Amino acid sequence: MEGKLRNMTSIYITSADRILLLLRQGGRVVNNVWVGSAGGHFEEFELNDAKACVLRELKEELGLKDNEIKNLSLRYVTLRRTKGEIRQNYYFFAELNDGVDKNLVSDEGICKWFAFPELLTLEMPFTAKYVIDHYLKIGRKTNEVYGGIADGEKVIFTKMPEF
Repeated sequence: MEGKLRNMTSIYITSADRILLLLRQGGRVVNNVWVGSAGGHFEEFELNDAKACVLRELKEELGLKDNEIKNLSLRYVTLRRTKGEIRQNYYFFAELNDGVDKNLVSDEGICKWFAFPELLTLEMPFTAKYVIDHYLKIGRKTNEVYGGIADGEKVIFTKMPEF
């Protein structure tokens, strides 16, 4: 292990009991699986600001501005060792504002709204699947931020209180 890091962010946009996902197509790291509504790699100037990265990706990939969503919050940070690097993922959740067109399109793949019960039947990246599972069971009922470590079989989550 040489200490190489890959920092990524993802946002899941909700509306009532539905969540917008993207079937990412043509990606270098993630391809032909369902991922968050928008997301990607940090730019150099964003390394200490995951929120700036996710808002940039939201604008680039979906054409949404920060005033078209509400309750944006970082809810999960995961770590996974794979392919000689540590992948750090910052997962945000937000709600689409009323009146914003829900027919969103992305040049990164196919956007589709799913009811919460449908989510766990979809093919997703390893840590994303566990984030969604945890969010559905626990995370959406709290305002906590959770840290998750992937151990090869699952992701183990713990609350990350501020102290």
